[in-house]
Amino acid sequence: MEQADKLNMPPVNDGTDKVPENEVSPRPQCCKASFDCRRNKLHSFNWLEDIPGGCADSEIVEVQFKNTRKGYYRNSTNLPLLIGDLVAVEASPGHDIGTVSMTGALAELRMRKAGGKNASSEIRRIFRKAKPNDIEKFEEAKAREDDTMIRARKIADSLNLNMKIGDVEYQGDGNKAIFYYIADERVDFRQLIKILAETFKVRIEMKQIGARQEAGRIGGIGPCGRPLCCSQWMTNFVSVATSAARYQDISLNPQKLAGQCAKLKCCLNFEVDTYVEASRRMPPRDARLETADATYFHFKSDIFNRLVTYSTDKNIAANLVTLTVERVFEIIKLNKAGEKPLTLVEENSDKPKQRSEFGDILGEDDLTRFDKKKKKRRKSGQKSGVKNGSTPKENGADPTIEASTEQKPEQNKQPAQGDRQPQGERKQKRKVRKRNNDRNANTVNEGPKE
Repeated sequence: MEQADKLNMPPVNDGTDKVPENEVSPRPQCCKASFDCRRNKLHSFNWLEDIPGGCADSEIVEVQFKNTRKGYYRNSTNLPLLIGDLVAVEASPGHDIGTVSMTGALAELRMRKAGGKNASSEIRRIFRKAKPNDIEKFEEAKAREDDTMIRARKIADSLNLNMKIGDVEYQGDGNKAIFYYIADERVDFRQLIKILAETFKVRIEMKQIGARQEAGRIGGIGPCGRPLCCSQWMTNFVSVATSAARYQDISLNPQKLAGQCAKLKCCLNFEVDTYVEASRRMPPRDARLETADATYFHFKSDIFNRLVTYSTDKNIAANLVTLTVERVFEIIKLNKAGEKPLTLVEENSDKPKQRSEFGDILGEDDLTRFDKKKKKRRKSGQKSGVKNGSTPKENGADPTIEASTEQKPEQNKQPAQGDRQPQGERKQKRKVRKRNNDRNANTVNEGPKE
């Protein structure tokens, strides 16, 4: 509890305190960590914890540090360690402060998997559980990391080094600092190490990381709308090739294939094996289909629906015909036997398609569902027409006046948009109409001749 208060962390429910029925426990009781380990991508679940003798079978303890760094140490003094405890471990020089992430036989299995046969040759030991004095020094060292990183970037820039210092990690006792940097090519930083050692008075260690590790450390939101996989659960990064995009028929657009690390997206490898296996059951792309009329070449394939589209031209889309995979194999078999069908499509292929069990009942899959529908124009005759089938006499109106009002819309009726006359003819008619009006006005002003 003292460690949790010192690090401003919430207290831990160790199972002795009862949680009310209407409340949810803040973290699983299997994890005694002083932080919410469910949000940590390096969290490991100890499935051997409830097995008798699971912790006594091995002295190996897995300790986690900053920036996905883990180490394996020997608990030679048989300290009662739980997952989440802060411990002081052996380092060179001095000691380091880390968090216990795994204990018992499972930690030894993970160490062998990570280090191979020579994993247990040089194993450092755990000194003690972290004391308040150790935690104070650790917090003071962590407070200097941001300022050290900014000053180190300026020093590297003054030396004209083609590198970027991404993060700085101080050792628990403050005697050593690890500088994580990114560089596209080999960098000679011997002069940089001398200047950094003189400036910060600590031992310097340079560690190069990749662009994917840097993106996972910073985090972000991917184009799928979810947090980056490298910042959530991915720890091992496998190389991604452009062939993964070709197998999945994805356009080779660098802007869409690259992630926030400016490298190919790791998710391109997630489904490539399924696509490769499905493509083996498709007809070969270099196969030609011979018919009595023409020769058809492969145009595109739909692996999900098992459909293949063929074109009569090898380079452009011409006379496209879509066939099922079964029909394509049938035609290939006929061509090998020396036969040429009259057409690619079967004669009895115009059968009504059966409706699938799952259908778009509400019409939500229609692409035009958000388009604004064009409103039909009401005819001008309908606006002045008789309503509800009543006659002018029944409404109390004068039939002569009603007839005159009905004729006005006919005279002023404008042609529809498709029936409009050219602009020159409209101007000519307007001039003739104006000339006739002027002539009528002159005859009225002159009056009848005596």
